[in-house]
Amino acid sequence: MDIMQDKPVANIWVIGSNGQGHRPLLSGVESFSSPRWAPGGDRLAYVSAAPGRGPQLHVRWMDTGQTALLSNLRSAPGAIAWSPDGAQIAFTLFVRSEATTLAKPPAKPEGANWAPPVKVIDVIQYRADGRGYLDPGFTHVFVIPAEGGTPRQLTSGNFNHYGPLAWSPDGKTIVLSANRNDDWEYRPQESDLWSITVANGEMRKITDREGPDRAPAWSPDGRRIAYLGYDDKKMGYHNSIVYVKNLRDGSTRAVTGGFDRSVSAVQWAGSSRRLYIQYDDHGKRYLAGLALNGSMDVVADDIGGVGLGRPYTSGGFTAANNGAYAYSAGTAARPADVAAGRRGRQPSRLTNLNEDLFDHKTLGKVEEASWQSSVGDYELQGWIVTPPDFDPDTKYPFILEIHGGPFAAYGPYFSAEIQLYAAAGYVVLYMNPRGSTSYGDRFANEIHHNYPGQDYDDLMSGVDMMLAKGFIDEKNLFVTGGSGGGVLSAWIVGKTDRFAAAVVAKPVINWTSTVLTTDITAFMAQYWFAKPPWEDQAAYWKRSPLSLVGNVTTPTMLLTGEVDHRTPIPESEQYYQALKLRKIDTAMVRVPEASHGIAARPSHLIAKVDSILAWFEAYRK
Repeated sequence: MDIMQDKPVANIWVIGSNGQGHRPLLSGVESFSSPRWAPGGDRLAYVSAAPGRGPQLHVRWMDTGQTALLSNLRSAPGAIAWSPDGAQIAFTLFVRSEATTLAKPPAKPEGANWAPPVKVIDVIQYRADGRGYLDPGFTHVFVIPAEGGTPRQLTSGNFNHYGPLAWSPDGKTIVLSANRNDDWEYRPQESDLWSITVANGEMRKITDREGPDRAPAWSPDGRRIAYLGYDDKKMGYHNSIVYVKNLRDGSTRAVTGGFDRSVSAVQWAGSSRRLYIQYDDHGKRYLAGLALNGSMDVVADDIGGVGLGRPYTSGGFTAANNGAYAYSAGTAARPADVAAGRRGRQPSRLTNLNEDLFDHKTLGKVEEASWQSSVGDYELQGWIVTPPDFDPDTKYPFILEIHGGPFAAYGPYFSAEIQLYAAAGYVVLYMNPRGSTSYGDRFANEIHHNYPGQDYDDLMSGVDMMLAKGFIDEKNLFVTGGSGGGVLSAWIVGKTDRFAAAVVAKPVINWTSTVLTTDITAFMAQYWFAKPPWEDQAAYWKRSPLSLVGNVTTPTMLLTGEVDHRTPIPESEQYYQALKLRKIDTAMVRVPEASHGIAARPSHLIAKVDSILAWFEAYRK
């Protein structure tokens, strides 16, 4: 975290798989990202800004430490992938196209100070959260000689092409994911696997069904391609399944078709008969070996910890050509470290990156809890965080902290925000109500076209479970959450007055206005509702927290980024004005320059949590 620039800075370090030789390769006040080993391990490709040019592709020779600037691109390269012989590097790049114009403006006199020209928008997604208003253009695939040269564009057309880019073992073909349908704008979940002949750019469709096919990985023997996907049933949530396509006979097999968890990553495990997969189960992220007959064996159960704000499931892994693997290992008491292992051997943690800080801090204790929901037959799971020096014979104020998504999950991972609540003297419960991922398809889709719904009852069951423990002050109950958690926080204060105060962060307040202003309009209108708002306004209003604002008596603060395009700030403004008209204690905290991820900058993370605690303290009895 750079205190002068108020932002995270990414550096690249190296460590031996035996835990020795931990040292920086590329570090400083500039960011270095996307490191990719050359097949022989002799070079490292990475992305870093070149003076006056923005992010560019670089290569470092490992034996001498010398580096070379490879590219002179107009936008940042992505999905970097070395060819098997190390002679070329493939990457994706946004290629700008001409903006739409309707009229030719008059000539501007030389030196005149005119207003900026008008912008003509004719696409359904014209802005994106975290990126702002989008330039016209499409993402294409390029290759460049690994020792420098001219990038060559392989794909064309008004379509986007996505990584990872999977080279065939013979280096003649690249497989990627793309939606090249004429109506691609209106099918946000659709994609197929395509192959590109590197020599001439010829493209061939490999998969063809209604649903996304992505994350291709070519088997070492070149006979199969593993990938992720599902049949799109227009549900709010789908499990992603591992498929393996036999390139000799064209057959495809759903290897994890009977596994009721969603696989988020797949790689070959050093052979053409075994894969590594990553998935979440009951709030934890796992790495498992997967045979082609579908049998699985867990090799690591502690992936996570790469987030700092809230305790979402997170993290990832990578596999070496010999089947060794490395991953981000996290716990409730520490952000992620690096761990590594290989088949038949327990993984070991290689780093202790934050011992200098946490050896001198007393954290809140995190304990898992389970209880029965008051609605249905679900056993619910959550984590209780108690203040340092907790005394069970003392009555404590309580915070219910609700995750976003809503299709996401919390787990036993480090959270700066929740630890700060505990350090301020609060007992905190964070949990996974129905709709959360990592509990199977049925549990997640309990909120399909029903959100908010019985997830409210699950959350209230959690509060009742905490009160039954005897150390919670029932006069000092507080609630907060962001995004999907903001929706539920606003819903809660419209349904009950049991909370002393609430903070509603980056919420949806009115589903009609959200669906028609969010950056994912085509997705929300098709997957979270059965019909567009003009065909079933009653359904949109029924699920909008604004419909319950007449019931609210709880002092409620709103907190949203001013350039949030996912749940735009007019949502918070609507609720704030409604509460003001009703003379309910309220305030609105606007985070300048912040998108949906309010806490992307360190000072905003501090301001967010300080504002929440200040609001709660003002109404603590």
